[in-house]
Amino acid sequence: MQRDALRITLLGAGQEVGRSCCVLRHRGKTVVCDVGIHPAHQGIASLPFIDELDWSTVDAILVTHFHLDHAGALTYITEKTNFREGKGKVYMTHPTKTLHKFMMQDYLRTSTSTDALFTPRDVSVSLESIIPVSVHERVSPCEGVSFIPYHAGHVLGACMFLIDIVGLKILYTGDYSRAEDRHLVRAEVPPIRPDVLIVESTFGVQTLEHGQDKEHRLTDLVRTIVSRGGHALLPVFALGTAQELLLVLDEYWSDHPELHDVPVYYASSLARKCMAVYQTHIHAMNENIRSRFARRDNPFVFKHVTSISRERGWERKLVEGPPCVVLATPGFVHVGASRELLELWAPDPRNGIIITGFSVEGTMARDIQTEPEQIVSLKGTPIPCKLSVDYVPFSAHVDYTQNAEFIELVDPDHIVLVHGEKNVMDRLCAAMKARYKNKGKDINIHTPQNLVELQLSFSQKHVAKAVGTLAAQHPLEGDIISGLLVSRNNTHMLLDAQDLRPFTGLSTCTVKQRQTLAVSASWDLVGWHLGGMFGTVSERIDQDGRLTLRIMDVVDVKHASENEMTIEWESSASNDMVADSAMALVAGVDRSPASLQLTALSTRCTHPHAKTPNNWMRHVFWFLEAHFGQVTLDVGTDAEQNASPNFTIRCDEATVYVDANRVAVVSVDEMLKSRIEAVINMAISTTGSLADLFSTGVPMPAL
Repeated sequence: MQRDALRITLLGAGQEVGRSCCVLRHRGKTVVCDVGIHPAHQGIASLPFIDELDWSTVDAILVTHFHLDHAGALTYITEKTNFREGKGKVYMTHPTKTLHKFMMQDYLRTSTSTDALFTPRDVSVSLESIIPVSVHERVSPCEGVSFIPYHAGHVLGACMFLIDIVGLKILYTGDYSRAEDRHLVRAEVPPIRPDVLIVESTFGVQTLEHGQDKEHRLTDLVRTIVSRGGHALLPVFALGTAQELLLVLDEYWSDHPELHDVPVYYASSLARKCMAVYQTHIHAMNENIRSRFARRDNPFVFKHVTSISRERGWERKLVEGPPCVVLATPGFVHVGASRELLELWAPDPRNGIIITGFSVEGTMARDIQTEPEQIVSLKGTPIPCKLSVDYVPFSAHVDYTQNAEFIELVDPDHIVLVHGEKNVMDRLCAAMKARYKNKGKDINIHTPQNLVELQLSFSQKHVAKAVGTLAAQHPLEGDIISGLLVSRNNTHMLLDAQDLRPFTGLSTCTVKQRQTLAVSASWDLVGWHLGGMFGTVSERIDQDGRLTLRIMDVVDVKHASENEMTIEWESSASNDMVADSAMALVAGVDRSPASLQLTALSTRCTHPHAKTPNNWMRHVFWFLEAHFGQVTLDVGTDAEQNASPNFTIRCDEATVYVDANRVAVVSVDEMLKSRIEAVINMAISTTGSLADLFSTGVPMPAL
């Protein structure tokens, strides 16, 4: 396993629809996107594979929307696992948090005592830990992790998350829709190109009807059913598609007075509660709804739709009553009002059911689309199925055209398909590869199974932004910018030391070091050795009147007393190296063979490595003479300099001139010129002092 690889593990929604749960791990950070339950299963079996993750290590749980297959397991995870032993936080948008509360209360109400995963108190405690966020708000749950929610369409409050984990950007769409319907905005394309796109594949390569075409087909089917004296059942989820259908039917009934005697019912107590939420979050809806509210025309006050409560015997009243239209929950028809009405109305061929959303495999909504001769009731009794069955997808998911266009607009390095059945996902994968191939592009597309870890490797690019004084002047190409590199929350800044406090809140300090050595050698002898090691060493008197030798303009050697010398310097990586060398040299002066020969000298000695014109000239002359034989030194006079030394080299009947001031070689023979330049460089590097060879910005001396 590569250390910097992004590791993606699906605990749900891997080659299936339901119990969405995507785990992202990168450089020690863990983010979980969605924690849903599977609508075709009950109890523990409906949960994601939660035992495969240590929930105490999770830094953040991001929930895209309130549907149970994306948020239904949240209470179980926060209250029944070790999630609270860690520092993880839970985030969702403001509308999603409000509607999630109602969804979980309704889930408990419809669950049997044996299937209940948690208690009402667990739900209340879990809700308190949820942090609501706004669309386009940048949030950082911990150091190295941040995210921005963007509109996803689909349902009220739904969002997609652009996640940044230590510089790696992942866009997780959840369920999204690119078609703007009667009340919701369509999904946005984030302005930042992600490295990885994790995208739904619910409808695969299907192309769905949109806009007025599907609305007309729906209203025509409903009218046909009631015209033949039947009852029309529209299974819906309490929130999302239901509101869209109510707007369509209410407008159609208003335009057709002949239908005013046919009642339209909405059998969902949950939807009645949530209508107030819809009216509160008008800002999250499209311009059509906002403009109607601005005119004090509330589109959610329906003129031809009546809510019906599920009192004792309510379904019998509908069966025995006149033709009607009923929108009933849930959309999968596996329990609840929609299942009860289906079992009562199935034997009558005048009745009809219109499936309006995506149906998960294993649910009654999927099974009945095969038009079976009979269905099995929740009590296990077979029931003749003679009612008409139609499918008009109002589900707010992208179809192939919308999904492919979105993927191309986002243009990620890697695409990971989730939330789709295996065969549907495989067809979408093949279609996308062919689409990119036709355009001459490559595509990295993945279809991971549940619990099969996907590893994606990236070459990290680090960009530092110049700020403060360094940003005052725009640099030209090739310019070198130096400063302090500060890394914080995965951002890098290059700044001048004086800007450190205002931009980072940090401050600088200077460490001055002092070391006193016992030395029995004379002051002149120490200076002679230092000059040989470091080149020219300047002598001065410090503020306390002590003799001081300044080495490379960074280290001071001071005459403390007759047998003591003090070395002082301002600490840094390079200064410490120079100081260590000086201390080692001073401490070993007494034992140097050269010192023994010079102890009798009473005057200041000049080291042969000292940086004087005569010494440098002599060294270069020796090297040239050793390599080329006949070398002469000429000293002329020009207008700009008092002395202009030159070397004349005669080699194999060729004459070469060397300008010692400019260290320039003049020769018609390029090969010979290169040889001489190499010898001169060797002479300088061999005989030069440390100051000449290693000090930044110090030019080599003229010969």
